[in-house]
Amino acid sequence: MRATQLTPSARHARRTLLGALAVAGAGSTALGTAALAAGNAAASPAEGQRILLPFENGERELAVFPQKRPLIVLTSRPPQLETPFAVFNDGLITPNDAFFVRYHWSAIPTAIDPATYRLRITGKVNTPLDLTLADIKSLATPVEVVAVNQCSGNSRGFFTPRVNGGQLANGAMGNARWTGIPLKALLDKAGVQAGALQVSFNGLDTPPLGDGPDFLKALDMDQARDGEVLVAWGMNGEDLPMLNGFPLRLVVPGHYGTYWVKHLSEIAVLDSPFEGFWVKSGYRIPDTACACVEPGTVPKKTVPINRFNVRSFLTSTVDGDTLRAGQDTLLRGIAFDSGHGITEVAISLDGGQSWQATRLSDSLGRYAFREWKTAIRPTTKGPLQIKVRATNRIGQTQPLEALWNAAGYMRNVVETTRVNVI
Repeated sequence: MRATQLTPSARHARRTLLGALAVAGAGSTALGTAALAAGNAAASPAEGQRILLPFENGERELAVFPQKRPLIVLTSRPPQLETPFAVFNDGLITPNDAFFVRYHWSAIPTAIDPATYRLRITGKVNTPLDLTLADIKSLATPVEVVAVNQCSGNSRGFFTPRVNGGQLANGAMGNARWTGIPLKALLDKAGVQAGALQVSFNGLDTPPLGDGPDFLKALDMDQARDGEVLVAWGMNGEDLPMLNGFPLRLVVPGHYGTYWVKHLSEIAVLDSPFEGFWVKSGYRIPDTACACVEPGTVPKKTVPINRFNVRSFLTSTVDGDTLRAGQDTLLRGIAFDSGHGITEVAISLDGGQSWQATRLSDSLGRYAFREWKTAIRPTTKGPLQIKVRATNRIGQTQPLEALWNAAGYMRNVVETTRVNVI
């Protein structure tokens, strides 16, 4: 589904909003309360700017929020914003202003002064720490990783039977170049005590009026100290946008976005398993090899959601496009997994009976989008279905039939694009 073009009034609204951000000093530092209020007020700044996602009740507004181009609005309080799918055909790196936004509670930070911001490290450590942003940036040599952040419920709107939760299409994902320091460096600075089992993470977003469980997540100690989990302040060479976690967020490559805590404020080292709602009760999947159950049934046992499965998409051609018989059409798309690395992307033009390999582009890293390309020359006029399937280094691939779970997580069915050949 291609995004609509901005009308003159929408362009004016965006300029006005960006001007408010500049006055508030939000471009690379903090987002003023007035600016965020303006962003919420401008939740539908364009005249008639709407998009129809390809499932029941899929009509959505496109709106401009602070530091963002028009994105697909699932909710505005809290902001839940989806990237229009056409963005993924523009390049492997998702621009900051097009990157999806996901919050759980409406009480999100509206102003953070980097000069007074502090990150606390507490719990089973030798030296509890209270660090400034400057302290953190100077603690270790900064590193960069290109990694996909994907919402657990990305593509939930396509589940059949339908499930509860935000009805998202395929745009609750993005690929960025993240800059920060390893979480391990912070834990080593504090000195992890013997017997520590897990590390929990809290951010500055809170339940409204304290009514609900604060959003905290946890990682096992081995993963927290693996050197790959980052405390990041940079995104594509700039400070994090406010709605993507300014001034610091957790980056957990290869894992679903529920672990990528925004506006990071406290890290606690624990000597017992974390019992918070968002791990013990929320974001759980069936404890089966496919993370699935028969539609409409309840799993006997669940585990916390964890690593990505394999996904691939066709981005250059969308449902309803027209191809010409006897002429070459270049197809292009993206694939990714949890970090094992994509080794093959293949397409099928006959309903999955046969597959032809595509050409993979150079890798930006094992956690990043991998581009694929191939040319096809249809010979028969009429409807044509193009299927795309990726395989990773350990042989994991995508199912031809969609898998189901009651939370609507981890959809990774082979995608089908329906076109017409004339």
